[in-house]
Amino acid sequence: MITRRTLAAAAFVGAAMPAFARSSKGPPTKPLVIAHRGASGERPEHTLMAYTLAIDEGADFIEPDLVATRDGHLVVRHENEIAGTTDVASRSEFAGRKTTKTIDGAKITGWFTEDFTLAELKTLRCRERLPQLRARSAKFDGLYAIPTYEEVIDLAKAEGRRVGRTIGTYPEMKHPTYFAGIGLPLETRLADTLKRNGLDSPTAPVFVQCFEVEPLKAYRKLGKARRVMLVGQGAAPVDVKSEAGIKAIAGFAEGLGPEWPLVVPIADGDLGAPTQLVAWAHAAGMAVHPWTVRAENAFLPAKLKRGPSPADHGDVNRIFRALYAAGVDGLFSDFPALAVRARDNPHG
Repeated sequence: MITRRTLAAAAFVGAAMPAFARSSKGPPTKPLVIAHRGASGERPEHTLMAYTLAIDEGADFIEPDLVATRDGHLVVRHENEIAGTTDVASRSEFAGRKTTKTIDGAKITGWFTEDFTLAELKTLRCRERLPQLRARSAKFDGLYAIPTYEEVIDLAKAEGRRVGRTIGTYPEMKHPTYFAGIGLPLETRLADTLKRNGLDSPTAPVFVQCFEVEPLKAYRKLGKARRVMLVGQGAAPVDVKSEAGIKAIAGFAEGLGPEWPLVVPIADGDLGAPTQLVAWAHAAGMAVHPWTVRAENAFLPAKLKRGPSPADHGDVNRIFRALYAAGVDGLFSDFPALAVRARDNPHG
């Protein structure tokens, strides 16, 4: 099993970057800043421009969500339904592709990546998913095509050379059981992609994440990249409320990605005292990377909101600092510049 000591000692070709977890020996290392879908608070998510901006802002990792095309390519979208993040609904040539499907128990109507070839998807243009909150980002609608995971890896390598530090990718397998059920398994495609790019290693700048248990277990037989179990505040297939539950997760994952209030709870509209989750995970040998810290009032506890609009930015620094103080090994944010500033200037 890969331990936190192994994670902390991981070194990559190129300039140094923050270690993946805190070592039990020596001073603590800086937590990772993981750009959630790129700098997605400032540019349309999962576009090369969003990833490039995140790297310029100091992100250590960029996060692509992976879904499959009809011809078996891995492309980067938040969901396989793409009406909310592309201009597909306005494209008359694809009007007949609109359909209703059941994805992980939910009935969804729209356009789905698995019904398009890569060449067809490349004709679409990306747009801001939350224009009512992110009007400035929406000004960049229509400029970029949907990227493949290969393109994101290439970008991370090229930008890493440009900025003089290693940039990692943090792919999430989206709906892997669904995709396996229609003959497009994500696990094998992801493992093959990492092998082709020299990233099939427990010390490579890659974390493979998923909300589903069995795909993470299956991935261990296909590739060597570190795995992260994602879990939200609601019903979940794993137990993160007890030390025994955390130990069980450590049996098939090297990291834990909890929704951030599982680390620092919201209490009476404010931030409460940290839970034991980080301590339990560290004791079990896992790194902890909570998600997703956003700056807008719409996503903040009541007492951290500032200004009258849901789109106004509130006191998000308190969340960053509380999570860093709780000992997390990294965190996801739509605003990597803010996360980096709070990490590197904790009293600024």
